[in-house]
Amino acid sequence: MYLTTEKKSEIFAKHGKSAQDTGSAEGQVALFTFRINHLSQHLKVNRHDFNTERSLVKLVGKRKSLLDYLKKKDISRYRAIIAELGLRK
Repeated sequence: MYLTTEKKSEIFAKHGKSAQDTGSAEGQVALFTFRINHLSQHLKVNRHDFNTERSLVKLVGKRKSLLDYLKKKDISRYRAIIAELGLRK
C-alpha cells in the first residue's frame, strides 16, 4: 500500500496543526495532493484504467472544493498551502 498510517501522520504533522489533526483543511488538501500525484503516476503506466481515472477526477474535485473553502474563509492560509504544495491556482 502506498499510503500507510505513518505516511498519513507525517503529512498531517507537516501541513496540519499536529499528526492527529486530520480535520484541518490544509492537511486534507496535502493528503489529496499526495494521492492525486500517486494516481497520476499510475495512469501514466496504465492508460486504460478508467476506474482509477474516475477516482482521480473525484479527488481533484474534492481538493478544489476545500481550496475554495479556504480561499473564502482565510486567504492567507490559502496562499500558504498553495505555495507550499506548488499548486497552480
